[in-house]
Amino acid sequence: MLKIGSHVSMSAPDYLLGAVKEAQSYNASALMIYSGAPQNTRRIDVDRFKIEEAREYMKEVGFDPENIIMHAPYIINLANTVKPEVFELAHSFLVEEIKRTQAIGSKVLVLHPGSHVKAGEELGLLQIIKGLDLVSEQVDMGDLKIALETMAGKGSELGFTFEQIARIRAGVKDNSNLGVCLDTCHIHDAGYDLNEFDKVLDSFDEIIGLENLSVIHVNDSKNVKGARKDRHANIGFGEIGFDNLLEVIYHPRLSHLCKILETPFVEKQAPYKLEIAMIREKMFKPDLFENL
Repeated sequence: MLKIGSHVSMSAPDYLLGAVKEAQSYNASALMIYSGAPQNTRRIDVDRFKIEEAREYMKEVGFDPENIIMHAPYIINLANTVKPEVFELAHSFLVEEIKRTQAIGSKVLVLHPGSHVKAGEELGLLQIIKGLDLVSEQVDMGDLKIALETMAGKGSELGFTFEQIARIRAGVKDNSNLGVCLDTCHIHDAGYDLNEFDKVLDSFDEIIGLENLSVIHVNDSKNVKGARKDRHANIGFGEIGFDNLLEVIYHPRLSHLCKILETPFVEKQAPYKLEIAMIREKMFKPDLFENL
């Protein structure tokens, strides 16, 4: 079965239950959520997440809880060597996010590797490794994977090459809980050619190992290849194109992974139901949003 879904909201009053219901309304078989607003540290107690109600609902509708992906907030920057307080917040808050992810029952927590804030790539990578080691010392990861997201390389972002991701994985004391999230918009903007996706996968396999891939973010891009800007476009309406994204989604080497859409809202409305239907039909519809 195709594991396809999107980012959905987890907000009051139904939280996780509401998130699963939203995914169901899109005819999705997977979903991704944040435990709270990605721009801040304000979080409610997990007891209010309606986890048990969500689990019962998933049983009723046949939604596999294994297909719930969590995303850590953007404010976590493990690469910061300039401000010690930012690094302290990053690893301590990541520990709490791991606990929230485990309470929900998700097995994958997506994490942006971080930005070196003009301190340089080498210092930034070493700081990420230090932060991940600190996290692993403070919390029992169990079977949870922290999935380092491939980035576009804007500003001082790290993780925009497979080599940087591999360097982080090789540097930590124990990488058994360290996976990877492959984002199509990001790798395109970083310079990888999705017109030759098999070659990209082969490169990933050689440098990182396909067995370490945990989840796929499927987004088109508003930018030309190598722009290093990170601006998502709706599926088939950007520079990557529908056929190339469809190859990613249905690639046999990736069939076991969840594919998550993070595409822009259209006319202030979530596009995911229409995009997922188009993906399932395997036919691009240039007029997809005309009746929104």
